[in-house]
Parts: sequence; structure tokens; C-alpha cells
Amino acid sequence: MWRGFLVFLLLTISTIAADAQRRQINPIPFAHEPCSVLDYRPCTPSYCSPLEPGPCIPEIDYPYGQNLQLTIESVPSEADRAKYRKPDHDLDTIGDLFAELRTCWSPPSNGARAGMQMSVRFSFNKAGGLIGPPRLTFATTGVPADTRATYLKAINASLNACLPLKFTGGLAGALAGRPIAIRYVDNRQIGQ
Repeated sequence: MWRGFLVFLLLTISTIAADAQRRQINPIPFAHEPCSVLDYRPCTPSYCSPLEPGPCIPEIDYPYGQNLQLTIESVPSEADRAKYRKPDHDLDTIGDLFAELRTCWSPPSNGARAGMQMSVRFSFNKAGGLIGPPRLTFATTGVPADTRATYLKAINASLNACLPLKFTGGLAGALAGRPIAIRYVDNRQIGQ
């Protein structure tokens, strides 16, 4: 009887070891097949266990559309006009934050260029202030340096005029230190 139990135990251990060696983890996010109890094929686990051999790459589902990227146009389209209204309460959601940032933007009047685009990246602290100055990440190619400087100055002035932003406790805790990327698009008809 003990001999049969020992053989069964050895077969079970060898099967588990062979399965562990056969299973490969695909480190590319979302490039896997869902795991199932009935699956015999390798799959990416959605959890890590200290009992599993080999590297453990936990799967993190990043929600689509909830990144902190924003496009602000100088002249919003009719469909987007509602997004450009300043909230009448403390900022509680990302949508409130984006609406507040849209209302802050005032494009330069002197040295403006039609079709100019510029992107900056920055972070807020819990008190609603900036952590350092906005960092330029993109500017329309072929634009003179003085035009870029004019737009960067207008971006800094617009942001500083709105600060400090009034966050609720929940948004302040979730937002503090996270990078925000804003693309400013000057779509005005200049000189016509």
C-alpha cells in the first residue's frame, strides 16, 4: 500500500514539474491566452505564487482611455465646447481637471503661428501646485526658436494663472506626482 502511494506521489510530482517547465510566460502585455482550469496549454498567470518555479511576471491591466494625456485647442469645435467649461466646484475627477486646464489656456496674440502645436509634461503636488516647471516634449518642426519661446511662455503663464488648483482629497492623493502630458494646438485663423 505504501509502495502504491509512493509511486502515485512521485508521478504527481513529476507531472507538476513537467508542467512547470512546459509553461512559458509571455512578457508582452495582453499577448496571452486566458488561463483555465481545464487548459493544458501554457498561459500567463494573472497572479504570482511563491510556490511556482521561475520568474513571475504579474499581469497588470492598464485601463484604456484613463491616461493623463490631454489636447487643448485654441478654438474648440462645437461638439467639444462643453468640455471647455470651468467646473463650479472643487476638482474631483480627471474630467474636472481637464476642463479646468482647458479653461486656463490663453494662446499668445503676438508672435502666434497658425497650426502651431506644442506639448509639455508636468506633475501636480497635493496642494494643486506644479512640481517644477512644465517640460517641453514636442514643438512643430520648422518653427523659429522665438515662436517656440513665445508659446512656451504663454503655456507657463496660463498654467501659473490658474494655480493652485483646488483638488478634493481623493483626486489630490491619486494625482500627486503623476505626469500629465498636454498638447496645445493653435487652430485659430491667424492673419486672415
